[in-house]
Amino acid sequence: MFGLRQIIKKLFFAGGKGAEPAKSSGAVRSVFKTRYWNFKALLDINHKTLEIMSNMEHALQGGHGFGMAFIRANCTAISVNLYKIIDKINKISPGRYQELYDVFAKVQNEINCILEDRKDWKGGEMVLHLEAVNKNAIDHVGGKIANLGEIMNRVGLPVPQGFVITASAYELFMEYNSLRDKINQRLQSVKFEDMESLQNASIHIQELIERSPLPPELEKAITDAYTLLEEKTEHGVHVSMRSSALGEDTQGASFAGQYRSELNVSEESLIRAYKQILASKYSLQAITYRLNKGFRDADIAMCVGCMAMVRAVASGVIYSCDPGNTHNNVVIINAVPGLAMSVVDGSVSPDLFVVSKDPPGQILKHEVYTKKQKIVCLNEGGIQSLDVTGQDKDAPAITNDRAVSLAGMATRLEDFYGTPQDIEWAIGEDGVVKILQSRPLKQVDTSARVIKEIPDVTIGQRVITEGGVTASPGVACGPAFIARTTSDALHFPQGAVLVTKYASPQWAALLDKATALITDCGGVAGHLATVAREFGIPALFNADAATDKIRNGDTITVDADTRKVYEGKVEPLLKEAQTERLNPMKGTPVYSILEKVLEHITPLNLTNPDGNNFTPPGCRTYHDITRFCHEKAVDAMFAFGGNNKQIERAGKQLVGDVPLQYWVIDLGDGFKGPVEDDTVHLQDIASTPMLAIWEGMIAVPWDGPPAIDTKGFLSVMMESTMNPNLHSVGRSSYAQKNCIIISKNFCNFSCRFGYHFSVTQAFLSERPRENYIKFGFKGGAADFGRKLRRMKLIEEILTMFDFLVEIREDFIGA
Repeated sequence: MFGLRQIIKKLFFAGGKGAEPAKSSGAVRSVFKTRYWNFKALLDINHKTLEIMSNMEHALQGGHGFGMAFIRANCTAISVNLYKIIDKINKISPGRYQELYDVFAKVQNEINCILEDRKDWKGGEMVLHLEAVNKNAIDHVGGKIANLGEIMNRVGLPVPQGFVITASAYELFMEYNSLRDKINQRLQSVKFEDMESLQNASIHIQELIERSPLPPELEKAITDAYTLLEEKTEHGVHVSMRSSALGEDTQGASFAGQYRSELNVSEESLIRAYKQILASKYSLQAITYRLNKGFRDADIAMCVGCMAMVRAVASGVIYSCDPGNTHNNVVIINAVPGLAMSVVDGSVSPDLFVVSKDPPGQILKHEVYTKKQKIVCLNEGGIQSLDVTGQDKDAPAITNDRAVSLAGMATRLEDFYGTPQDIEWAIGEDGVVKILQSRPLKQVDTSARVIKEIPDVTIGQRVITEGGVTASPGVACGPAFIARTTSDALHFPQGAVLVTKYASPQWAALLDKATALITDCGGVAGHLATVAREFGIPALFNADAATDKIRNGDTITVDADTRKVYEGKVEPLLKEAQTERLNPMKGTPVYSILEKVLEHITPLNLTNPDGNNFTPPGCRTYHDITRFCHEKAVDAMFAFGGNNKQIERAGKQLVGDVPLQYWVIDLGDGFKGPVEDDTVHLQDIASTPMLAIWEGMIAVPWDGPPAIDTKGFLSVMMESTMNPNLHSVGRSSYAQKNCIIISKNFCNFSCRFGYHFSVTQAFLSERPRENYIKFGFKGGAADFGRKLRRMKLIEEILTMFDFLVEIREDFIGA
């Protein structure tokens, strides 16, 4: 009888003897608070980390342009956050998951190997003469000079004598002044969508480079090369100094007009001009271009070609085929008197010659424009613009015979390279044509454009301007933005139509935001036209005073195909011109690096918390680590409230009309205000999840446990004698007090009902993916069959409310 009384006493008045000594109330409360706030911090950091991962994945889908600074900054942010998450989980579950630090370090090292992989140009020749250059030297001298070496040494066409300052020289200069880290730090702090911030960084970096001294051995190598060039040409020869950066003048990225050129440079100005060209790698338009074309800054070494200056009487650009229509079997020549700078910078409308390839030498089109100015070389160095007067104003820059001869050269270069070419040429005072540049011509893939010729399309909108030349085909619509000064670029909005007076390469920095481009002056051979075609932006150049006729902010539709600009949105045209905007990043070096990096960041291998691989060693990516820590943090908090003995010392007893006693522990903001007494009333509670749980508990009146029938009573007695947890002495999983741990958005509700123990935990936040409810139920002194039926009943109820339920023996978790 004594044993039976003890069992009955334990069933209804559990507490027992031999309980563990209680910690002080302050110590217990401090432990709870520490764990909770670490848990909450973990959730916040976890959310930020997943947001960063999402942003990186979005970048791959063409959401915005990005560079290595974007990748590095985000990888750094994720790494810092993950370290904090691992620290938090080890504070929530003290020291239990130390192994995660090693797992994290392994993944981090794999990512760093991808980020730090770059070419090494150390130890090579600092200067090479053009006779020693061919296509095999492209990674050492850049595409522009490698092509000129091929033309001189293999094609046999005339090229100015000269030399190239190589990638090894650039690397030596950067290391000598410790510039790489300084530049990376400056770029990494910039938001690339903030044009003003980007411009400030550009100015700062360029000034930094121009102020830096050359290593003495590099300066000597340059002056020695110049002396040898004098021997080949004439004493005091002036040179043109042009960028030949790695990656420049390739099929996918021309970098047209993005870097600086210095013309008619004297010996005294060689070093200054060299540093200015190096600095131009960080011009605003060059940084933006690299960003949108997906080049890593570390992979772009700035080589510089130095060639004897051609004092041009006429010059220009040749396209060995029509860039807008690959089916036109023609050569297009643009020519101006003097230097070709005005052609490539879009400041004039050059003379146009269209020469047939088959039959060869037939001039199909000849347009001569009035010349107001020309650019010429000064005897002392440098260049100047001179007025064109008299009959020269309306005279063609070159003769028809010269145009036919140039077309023959272009065809020869196209045959040699096996692809259409964009060629810069100049005719010297001696009448000899010199090839200054030849690169792959960017063509528009007309087969991919879905533009139908429908003559009966009705357009009701007024034509604002018509005429000009199609620099890049297509139709687009947006608000007009007239840019007249460099500062205007800082305020250019996404999706606007860029309208400018001149087709200057500086506006290339805005083409990733622009929906179309219109200029008053400029031709299809200009640098800006090349970049517009690369970006797939409809571009209309030489458009009859467009900056005067178009009003800033008005919605306009640009039809570059028919060379018309309409007022408002022309739906029929836009419907028939359904062209997909190109994603210039896809397939680029930076794009590929982001893909490789994300392979170690975003894949989720830990999908099943009960799986054998749901362990620290099972984490193979950053996402795995966040998933593991989040799951284990929730589990630890869920179990914590039920594993502390005599917890009422740390809390305040809840006063309410219920048959059981509850102790409430406030984690900091769970009460509406200070509670000085040892008791707390329901109206003092501020915890949203606790009040919701409580509302459900009291929805049906309850007076305590029901009476036990004879059969059930005997089953309880039998189970009690066999279950060590039900002994009245020693530790027992059922000897816990009813404890409620709360904050404003958190509640861990632990309850004991006789032999049964349940825990309900809920967390609420503004971020739905963090919200959760966990429920656990265990115990019972009846036989296994009765307990199983009870579990099935609870499972059925919970499933109705979308819980995921798992039953293990006499425990149910949901």
